[in-house]
Amino acid sequence: MTTTHGTDNEPLWLAIERKIRDLGSQALAGDDLESAIRKVAKELDDDGYSVSRNAGAMMDLRKAMAARARVGRPMMEDLDQAFQAFTLEEVRDPYVATLKLARELGETWPRLKEFERRAHIQRIIEGIKLDLQVEKAKSLELDPGIRYLIQEEIEPQVIIERMEIDQETFDQVLAAVEAERAERARVRGLLEDVEDKPTEEQIRHLINKDVAEELIVEMAGVEQSAVDDVKKAMEEEIREQERKKAEAAAKKAAEAAGPPIEEIEPDEMLEHIEAIRDIMEFSDKEDEIRTMCEQSMVPKALVDVAISDPDKLDELEEKAEAEA
Repeated sequence: MTTTHGTDNEPLWLAIERKIRDLGSQALAGDDLESAIRKVAKELDDDGYSVSRNAGAMMDLRKAMAARARVGRPMMEDLDQAFQAFTLEEVRDPYVATLKLARELGETWPRLKEFERRAHIQRIIEGIKLDLQVEKAKSLELDPGIRYLIQEEIEPQVIIERMEIDQETFDQVLAAVEAERAERARVRGLLEDVEDKPTEEQIRHLINKDVAEELIVEMAGVEQSAVDDVKKAMEEEIREQERKKAEAAAKKAAEAAGPPIEEIEPDEMLEHIEAIRDIMEFSDKEDEIRTMCEQSMVPKALVDVAISDPDKLDELEEKAEAEA
């Protein structure tokens, strides 16, 4: 299991340094040094490192103890301070953070510059980075915290375990994140379609494609005021378009309604009245009469008279006969 500072099966050199740190401030010279070395070796043996019967391992232990005596403090004291001082920004790239730490502490502890030890330290820093990411995620609301870790490309199972959530909760947030990523991909494509156009036309294009304003500002790299100006101009255009549509609809309705009574020629008046009478013999329901009259191209003004004042229709018929 990975922990903040290494693994359950951490490398020998790091296990040695931890044991040396735990010795405290006891004297490390003469017999005291040998006693301390034997004590550490036994503890490492008990931990499964088999140091006492391994000449190379004992040599590493003696060198580490000598360095501790020379510097006057354990290496882990300096390492722990460096680890605890890291910010999330500093460990954004664990490789770079490792090189910086090795360079700074390597003046005092030269062996930290060795490639193998740097590799071990980098794994520790990667664990620190994850700890700091989870800490930041937990400082947010639940959904934003999960979203942050997803965007940081943390493994799903790690997110579920470290945020103490269930699979369903994770899946819901992931689906929202993927939808947002898909929308961003769509907007990038829309911007490519108008990349050679003026900014105003790009904004107009995105608005017409139902892109959210905040995404327009972000991805088109414009100010909110620019979006507002284009929307205002579009509102004026929309109003003008609606006015023209209304005029066209009114004209169409007028054409469908036919001419007013005073403009109907006598011969046409007689034809229309005859059609109305035939229709009214077929049905006495107003809706049906109006529908059939409309289909027969009978002027609406004449139909209104026939329905509301049948006697008036007789007068119109007599007048038309006289004038025909």
